[in-house]
Amino acid sequence: MKIEWFGHSCFRINDSLIIDPFKAGSVPGYNPLKIVGDKVVCTHEHADHSGRECVQLTDKQCMLEIREYACWHDEQQGALRGPNTVFVISDGEEKLVHLGDLGHFPNNELLAAISGADYLLIPVGGHYTIDATMAAKICEAAQPKRIIPMHYRWGEYGYPEISTLEPFLDAIKTTTLADCVAIQELIRNN
Repeated sequence: MKIEWFGHSCFRINDSLIIDPFKAGSVPGYNPLKIVGDKVVCTHEHADHSGRECVQLTDKQCMLEIREYACWHDEQQGALRGPNTVFVISDGEEKLVHLGDLGHFPNNELLAAISGADYLLIPVGGHYTIDATMAAKICEAAQPKRIIPMHYRWGEYGYPEISTLEPFLDAIKTTTLADCVAIQELIRNN
């Protein structure tokens, strides 16, 4: 599976599926997106995840299988930040999970759906999402083969109120998955 990261929570999978493009100016530091893909999906409708207009769609059909799981953007069943959708994506050989702006520990149904993924794209910056400690607990419970952290601040990129990647890297070291974090394997396209 080819995974390209465009920053924040935006990814392109197999040159086809765009997940969570951010609207121009919605995430500090990032240039406006100009992405080509066959299909766009958004985990929720906040500006930093719903920039469908930033994607130039082809006339090709996306050949990935996409399953959706409803959950919440916060620990109060959406009362603070609304709903969130988790996408479980398969190319027939590998399974990728994009957790969007997950704000709580998954219930049993969601945990079963995300468990054993080849790639788990997980928010780690806290404030608007789960924090580094909760992200590490979810990784430990879901046992993915590879963990791709997202939705964190680095340098001038990202919201100043969210955390950097380091707290998550420290938290994941306390689990059996310390060697599964796959940051350097991504192609950064911003």
